Amino acid sequence: MNNKRQKLQAYWKRNLRILLFLLGIWFAVSYLFGILLVEELNQFTLGSFKLGFWFAQQGSIYFFMLIIFAYVWLMNRLDREFDVHED
Repeated sequence: MNNKRQKLQAYWKRNLRILLFLLGIWFAVSYLFGILLVEELNQFTLGSFKLGFWFAQQGSIYFFMLIIFAYVWLMNRLDREFDVHED
């Protein structure tokens, strides 16, 4: 019983680490790049758009989608590692 509890605690610790890492990326892309650093990023262009504007309007959406796919992939891998997957 104690071994199973330790395994589940290790699982949740890794789960929270993945979640906090991805939330950090989300914060950086949406708040830092899209709001706080927009003037510095506007010195660069992506196509015909200023980079700060692109992050605020389009880039954050693309990054959000990448974060969702990364979360699914990482959690499926973690579930298989701890043998709690639903296959």
